[in-house]
Amino acid sequence: MSEKLTEPDFPAAEAIDAPEAPVETKKGLNIVVCIKQVPDSAQIRVHPVTNTIMRQGVPTIINPYDLFALEEAMRLRDDYGGTVTVLTMGPPMAEDALRRALGLGADKAVLITDRRFAGSDTLATSFALSAALARLAEDGPIDIVFTGKQTIDGDTAQVGPGIARRMGLNQLTYVSAIDSLESDSATITVRRRSEGGVQVLQSRLPCLITMLEDTNLLRRGSLQDMLRAARAPLTIWSAEDAGIEDPMKCGLRGSPTVVRRVFAPQPRAEKAEMVAVEGKAPAQIGDAILDVLFAKSPKLEADLSAKTPA
Repeated sequence: MSEKLTEPDFPAAEAIDAPEAPVETKKGLNIVVCIKQVPDSAQIRVHPVTNTIMRQGVPTIINPYDLFALEEAMRLRDDYGGTVTVLTMGPPMAEDALRRALGLGADKAVLITDRRFAGSDTLATSFALSAALARLAEDGPIDIVFTGKQTIDGDTAQVGPGIARRMGLNQLTYVSAIDSLESDSATITVRRRSEGGVQVLQSRLPCLITMLEDTNLLRRGSLQDMLRAARAPLTIWSAEDAGIEDPMKCGLRGSPTVVRRVFAPQPRAEKAEMVAVEGKAPAQIGDAILDVLFAKSPKLEADLSAKTPA
């Protein structure tokens, strides 16, 4: 005889509202923009002994190329969240450039200033800025470092790549546009101007980007940002505060570049010759220009005639 087993009659379970899983908030981007306060190029003076630029008493501005980098950084922050920190190395008066950047919309500003930085070339400058960036990264990993493609006082375009090399970052130089940024895969796609055209490059974050001129339209700072910039506390570091263990690698002592002579080019005494072309057809204009060239250089006409097939 078998007995049929039945399931026990449990009371119906009461519905319990389970707590909602916490929504993962987007971390946002930690972006640092390296800017430089430079002399107004129309009023540059050179020290007669050290052959370095004299900055005292000369009106200063933010390096124009750096402004395009700052705007691009703020656009990424606006789209993906996060913070934009501006970093500069210079004398105490470089505080003006940082407050200008805060007035445009940057979130934080850091100035590294020390008498031992005076006279730094690109090697010493990239060393000091790399140390400061590493110090900033202690508070959270840096996703992107922005710089302008070059500065108008040095025109070397070496500091950005120098920082990338010292920090082991992928470097994307001469960038004309940022096409996309994928937060999940931590990749960025940019367009880079090269001699052969435009390259489309993709890189993993973190990376360093140097921006070209005229790549965006610089925003006008809001009244709120301008008021905040006037009273915002700045982070001011000495060489030791920035984590620079060997200050001998900064300034003139840490700069292997030696400028032996600085001079203004002599104006040419020869004046440009005007060729009257009004009312002439294109072929006639070409003939008139050739006549002038051949009159100045008879040998050129003879060489061209010899190379022209009969």
